[in-house]
Amino acid sequence: MKNGSSEVVGISEPDRCGRDTPDLVHLLWEIMRKMIVWNVVTLDGRFEGETPWDLSFHHLVWGPELETLSLEQLREADMLVFGKNTYEGMAKYWPDAEAEGEVTALMNGITKVVCSESLERADWNNTTIIRDTVPELTRLKEQGDKPMYIFGSGKLIQSLMHAGSIDEIRLCIAPIVLGKGRRLFADEGATHALNLLESRPLQNGGVILRYEVNNQ
Repeated sequence: MKNGSSEVVGISEPDRCGRDTPDLVHLLWEIMRKMIVWNVVTLDGRFEGETPWDLSFHHLVWGPELETLSLEQLREADMLVFGKNTYEGMAKYWPDAEAEGEVTALMNGITKVVCSESLERADWNNTTIIRDTVPELTRLKEQGDKPMYIFGSGKLIQSLMHAGSIDEIRLCIAPIVLGKGRRLFADEGATHALNLLESRPLQNGGVILRYEVNNQ
């Protein structure tokens, strides 16, 4: 700080020598918002059935416990992130949904981002299209302190995992082996170490898992 200015400018001389840099990096990491993946998957890792938007296995785990968790996550978030295909399905369903109560209001009201190089219009309320996915999401991540959630969006998740942008993975495991359909994590993906944060069984046989992604 110079001449009475309160602006934080770069790194001090001791930091350049490497003594304080880890603490500064840790502080910046603590105040940056988290990017969190949330999906319901089968025991064999499918987040979608054999046909697009086949989510019939969701009924195995949906109930008061999962509804409460969904509301908690939406209330704490201030941004949802989607790939093109997931966005189009969500945008078709939620604007006219009536039976979901507060979830509907939160889904329609929250800020949304769709990552696509080809989508020309995004008419769902409060939606922005971004083209250069990783740099743009990194910029948005640095601008807030509340979590940003990614729903569905398998291909997008793969790209962001590869870039080291995902901080946490939250899954609800449905008690079924589907045997076919789209896997959340493709076989050609890279290896990522995870740290278990929480494991919580549901009364209907599902299991909530929370993992921190080790991006070191």
